[in-house]
Amino acid sequence: MATVTLRNVAKSFGSVHVIKGVDLDIADGEFTVFVGPSGCGKSTLLRMIAGLEDITSGSLQIGGREMSDVEPADRGVAMVFQSYALYPHMTVRDNIGFGLRMTGHDRQDIARRTQRAADMLQLGSLMDRKPSQLSGGQRQRVAIGRAIVREPQVFLFDEPLSNLDAALRVQMRIEIGKLHNDLKSTMIYVTHDQVEAMTMADKIVVLNGGIVEQVGSPLELYHRPRNMFVAGFIGSPKMNFIPVAVDEAREGRVSLALPGGGKMAVPMPGHLPAPGTRLTLGCRPEHVGIGKGVETSGALNGTIRAAEYLGSETMFYTTLADGSEMAVKGDGLAAQKAGDTLPLNLPAAACHLFDGQSAAILNGDLTR
Repeated sequence: MATVTLRNVAKSFGSVHVIKGVDLDIADGEFTVFVGPSGCGKSTLLRMIAGLEDITSGSLQIGGREMSDVEPADRGVAMVFQSYALYPHMTVRDNIGFGLRMTGHDRQDIARRTQRAADMLQLGSLMDRKPSQLSGGQRQRVAIGRAIVREPQVFLFDEPLSNLDAALRVQMRIEIGKLHNDLKSTMIYVTHDQVEAMTMADKIVVLNGGIVEQVGSPLELYHRPRNMFVAGFIGSPKMNFIPVAVDEAREGRVSLALPGGGKMAVPMPGHLPAPGTRLTLGCRPEHVGIGKGVETSGALNGTIRAAEYLGSETMFYTTLADGSEMAVKGDGLAAQKAGDTLPLNLPAAACHLFDGQSAAILNGDLTR
């Protein structure tokens, strides 16, 4: 079983604490993505699993076996780096099979594994080329092939697509997803791109400042963020945050004072915040309605400061009465332009509320 278990794992470089006690369970065959801003510790955590960084404290197990003192070559993992790290004087065939030759595998076994990896990655016609004769996407497939031939328990990917252009990134995301479906192996993938995380992962681990903010499926993190950091990081464009105040609270509902003098009511099961409590209202751009709509209690006006006409949709970036900003996703044929006033509507079912410590006290109920 290629499970990966971390218990209170920490990493320090001198007095600098980079990973601050991570507890995590990754199931056999699961595609898990570590995501977070630059410097959050995601690559360091991956390198600790690979054995390229020592663990300062805590326990790391792969397949139920403690790995803290096991050499990288003996952990049953294979890592694909951001840089392709191919040997320029070797052909694709030799690059893929090089690691097996170094570990003493016989020629027939090397040939079999190399051909299998080439077939999976559609490299068959490129086997006699050298890296300088390949595109960036082809080089990255060769690097992945070099990992496949080792037949590891766990694949580790450290931002493997960051050097590719936008079109190749989309293509490679699809290919890595197909690879996971074919191999049924445990894969851990590091990226700062939350779109990659959303489209590829079975499980997302959101890291911030060396701690795990939330772990869950892509849709769970999207619709049930635990705090404002997760709500703002997952989703593109990010969730809108609007300062509001509790105007009235009774009978399982609270009335919120919106910028510009409007009000809206949202259901609030359990403890009700006291009138006057300052909260933050969250709503994603695609859930904000344009026009007066039916739910006039959630109405407010925004002045367009910029518009992006993308063909299939239009992104409006608006400023509200109190100066806060709101992104709104509109129709691709929308004709409004900068300087126009947009009547906006916030559906209560899509809104989130966060307290003064940025923790979620209410999530929208769109998925219920």
